[in-house]
Amino acid sequence: MPAQLSYRYFIINKPAGIVSQFVSTHAVGLLGNLNFDFPEGTHAVGRLDKDSEGLLILTTDKRVTRLLFLATQPHKRSYLVMVQNKITPETFSKLKEGIPIRIKDGEYYTAKPTSIEIVEKPEALYKFATDRRDAYPHTWLLITLTEGKYRQVRKMVLAAKHRCQRLIRLSISNMYLNNMYPGEVKELEKQEFFALLGIREPE
Repeated sequence: MPAQLSYRYFIINKPAGIVSQFVSTHAVGLLGNLNFDFPEGTHAVGRLDKDSEGLLILTTDKRVTRLLFLATQPHKRSYLVMVQNKITPETFSKLKEGIPIRIKDGEYYTAKPTSIEIVEKPEALYKFATDRRDAYPHTWLLITLTEGKYRQVRKMVLAAKHRCQRLIRLSISNMYLNNMYPGEVKELEKQEFFALLGIREPE
């Protein structure tokens, strides 16, 4: 019998300003710029855009994407979001009940969070949430989704007439960022990695 492949599994706190890739034709920050020696074949599962921060999964196991995104039980993802200006109760209700956003080919889709709440003390959820823009009117939101449209959170708050100033992914399923510092990398054992994501290895 052939030897079983030894896959590796990582989580990182992706800083703003780098893309979720190791290679790009553009002059951008890359995952390979982080202070960690990733093995050959490491790739990101899912994406965070260049300006977004937070929990990102990396692995050499190509099965994970299929197992995670094609699972019968949708996986939840939570985001700590700083938006410009104070959100009114009316606008909050619109976001909570579902708000139309433009998606592929100019079509509209009603994006409805699994949950949404206003956060008064973001540092209690993520200690690096302190921001120089705190001196100006703003609102912090905690948004949880099972949907995954392109740039969905940013489009949702923009449709509500608020500009997204920071977007930090805090969790995927039962995997949490906690207080990993920006750029930090943690390697997980396969059993813990699969259990936290709620996926099962194929038999």
